[in-house]
Amino acid sequence: MEQSGTSALLQGAVQDLSSDVVSALRGGDHVRVSGGAAVDGPESSIAVAAVRVIGADLLLPHVLSRTPPAPEALGLFRQTVEAYPPRADAAPTVVWSHWAMSRTLHRLDAPRSGSPADEPGAEPDAGWLDGTTWQFLTHQLAVLAPLAVPGEDCVVARAARRRPVDVARGFVRAVRRRDWQQAAGAGRWLTLLDGVPDTLGLESGLDFVELMGGSDPRVALQVEAARALRWAGALV
Repeated sequence: MEQSGTSALLQGAVQDLSSDVVSALRGGDHVRVSGGAAVDGPESSIAVAAVRVIGADLLLPHVLSRTPPAPEALGLFRQTVEAYPPRADAAPTVVWSHWAMSRTLHRLDAPRSGSPADEPGAEPDAGWLDGTTWQFLTHQLAVLAPLAVPGEDCVVARAARRRPVDVARGFVRAVRRRDWQQAAGAGRWLTLLDGVPDTLGLESGLDFVELMGGSDPRVALQVEAARALRWAGALV
């Protein structure tokens, strides 16, 4: 029962934080961590775990608008990066997610703190994406959707850019399977890729994903991120 209760608390915290990010993306405002979510206190571990699930997307509105995050959001983000270094046997997506968070922290906090300790280090290995099927590629890219930001030039982003048609196929497959989280993540990547087939109808496809899966704040986050990325890309 205790484990079930903890899982429910974590799920609720993830939904709350995702909703905060969606609100910030729509309004161009700071990410307001729900309920204040103090970095210290009995709820701290749940809040940190929730940020780990959302990853670098917690601060996406500030990356796109190039504005400093609110101190409580940045503090919670930093605590998560420090609390959850990937283990030696961690899955590649976990390693890449942590790298993306470290990179985001350095990007947003280093100009303020001047601390070189936040350098994300060398890119992790991405050899597991070489020659993989389009289904597996789409799944992995959806998990790593926080890496889909304008101007990102990491190995994962380059792998996506080499296979826009395959990612488009994966998007369609995810929609047909009613996997709205994967569809939204793939759609986010597609907004940044050249060579996406016009027949895909990405914009209307994302509208449909939002309609069908938008009651899940994590789906709404990816759809809203895709729209924000398209707007931000037009300004670059």
